[in-house]
Amino acid sequence: MVSFPLSLALSFVCSFAIAYKVVPFIIERMKMRGICGRDMNKLQGLKVPELGGIGVLLGFSGGILAAIFIFSYLNGILLNLTLLLAGFSTVILVGFLGVIDDLIGWKNGIRQWQHALIPIFAALPLMAVKVSNPPIMIPLFGVAPAEYLLPVIGVVSFGIIYSLILVPIGVTGASNATNMLAGLNGLEAGLGAIIAATLLAISILEGRIESAVIAAAMLGSLIAFLKFNWFPAKVFGGDSLTLMIGAGIATIVILGNMEKIGVMIMALYFVELILKGRHKFQLEGFGIPTKEGLLRAPAKISSLTQLVMKQGRFTEKQVVLAILSMQTVISVLVFIVYYFKLFRFLV
Repeated sequence: MVSFPLSLALSFVCSFAIAYKVVPFIIERMKMRGICGRDMNKLQGLKVPELGGIGVLLGFSGGILAAIFIFSYLNGILLNLTLLLAGFSTVILVGFLGVIDDLIGWKNGIRQWQHALIPIFAALPLMAVKVSNPPIMIPLFGVAPAEYLLPVIGVVSFGIIYSLILVPIGVTGASNATNMLAGLNGLEAGLGAIIAATLLAISILEGRIESAVIAAAMLGSLIAFLKFNWFPAKVFGGDSLTLMIGAGIATIVILGNMEKIGVMIMALYFVELILKGRHKFQLEGFGIPTKEGLLRAPAKISSLTQLVMKQGRFTEKQVVLAILSMQTVISVLVFIVYYFKLFRFLV
């Protein structure tokens, strides 16, 4: 019999190994076919292979399948396959939609509002399993009622509201959030890895097996991808990566009943939402490269990345490390709040 920690370790290793082997293959194939994008934060504007998120998707899939194999044939972890496969389907569907978006893009075929709403359809598997959630504690008012009496309609349970409204909002919101705070070498995968590691630790302590498996598989593939995406990047992840990361985070949170933790751990993305919203989401978060190898902030600040650039003379790597450090601090604080049961209305 395979223990729970060993099962997670095997899922992590399988995910890491597959992504580590597949990403270099994708790099070569994208070069051969000329599917490359300009690195906007480099003065030379070098062309970098794209669609690296496919490698992360395949690695993630391998990690999930390894966990299912352990459950089915090695008498290991006790999985709820319905929940795990629903979550797995949602992440894969969002990743697939990201690949399509990378190939045509909202600038070439998909309008921006359509780009934002597409992940809603990928949330259908999670909606179908009607994931339940614990009672909601409203500050000052106490526990929210399980049922609501609506005029004309009658009694509606919160469970239906949760699965049909809040689940798709969570998936599409997280997917688009991780797609906004992006554009620098190692930024998207680095943020995703830190958040996945935090949610993995909390899932283990809470005994949320399905959430832990998804977090372990995502963490392994993201760490492998960082080897090739770190400065100077040899491959870009594209929307297939960023959208998948957001969907993965949402799925872990939903399956683990960790909604409040999920909101807190995404604090940087709320800052990004405000900055992007000031310019109606029309500006991107790139910097202006200089001959000294630094990144200068543009006149209009539309991203957290540019806000960091404005604070001093930083290289691209330093900007990324600064934001990853912010996320690490937030993740540690969230874990402390959870572990010591601080602010009980939040956890």
